Amino acid sequence: MFIVHRRKFFYLLSGILVAAGITGLVLWGLKFGIEFKGGTSLELQFNDSRASSQDITGSLKDLNLGEITVQPIADKNVILRFKEVDETTHQNILTALNAKFSVEEIKFETVGPVISKELKKNAIISVILAELFMIAYLAWAFRKTSFVIKSYKYGVLAATSLFHDLIIVTGLFAFLGYFFNVEVGLTFVAALLTILGYSVNDTIVVYDRVRENILRIKEKETLDELMDKSLKQTLRRSLYTTLTTLLTLIAVLIFGGETLRYFMLALTIGIASGAYSSFLAAFLLLDWEKRARQTA
Repeated sequence: MFIVHRRKFFYLLSGILVAAGITGLVLWGLKFGIEFKGGTSLELQFNDSRASSQDITGSLKDLNLGEITVQPIADKNVILRFKEVDETTHQNILTALNAKFSVEEIKFETVGPVISKELKKNAIISVILAELFMIAYLAWAFRKTSFVIKSYKYGVLAATSLFHDLIIVTGLFAFLGYFFNVEVGLTFVAALLTILGYSVNDTIVVYDRVRENILRIKEKETLDELMDKSLKQTLRRSLYTTLTTLLTLIAVLIFGGETLRYFMLALTIGIASGAYSSFLAAFLLLDWEKRARQTA
């Protein structure tokens, strides 16, 4: 039987991934971008060959910009990130760079600390609200099966699987931020919300098949048999949907350029995890209900 022989492996793998994600977040945390910590972002295009990061920061050392992060993008572009500056300093930066190189300004962006704190707070609230609304919706949608499995359990466990996906993705970006200086911004939040929507959709597909089978349950059919049948009926659809989605994301990840790379990476990891966690949610539902019946 699929569930009996495979769910312990799912639990073990999930435990390892979640533990790794939590460890990364505790040890290093996320490296927040300009939107969340405040500062200035300046994108430049070099008319000739792109200068090295050391040459760029060296040309700006007399302007007291503090820590300067240089991110190469495309063939001749770079994004510079440093503390918040006024317009006079902005023009001095361009003058200093053009004294050594030939550059054109593509984009200049400044975010103050008050705005960045507000953005961070709103991002956290949006993720929490998304989770709560999904729990409430699932509890309402599966109310007709409460005579077998209480409907609130679907919502709680779907939220658990979503938390599982978020921890894996954010843990990965904590690792990337510490070792590769990868920052997270509003596009990362957009990726997380997209992952939440995709993951809960996959979980609902599995749970909906469980509900249909409950409504026509046979007298001698056990919970193991019920869940096993439901998973087998949705396995092929979940695999095909996930694989076709991942193929598209991986293509954009490889060929979409620097600006889309980490957004696509977050989606790729999150959607793969979401497909996996939908089955994890079914296993958790089975074990919770079995323990509840044993203690009743």
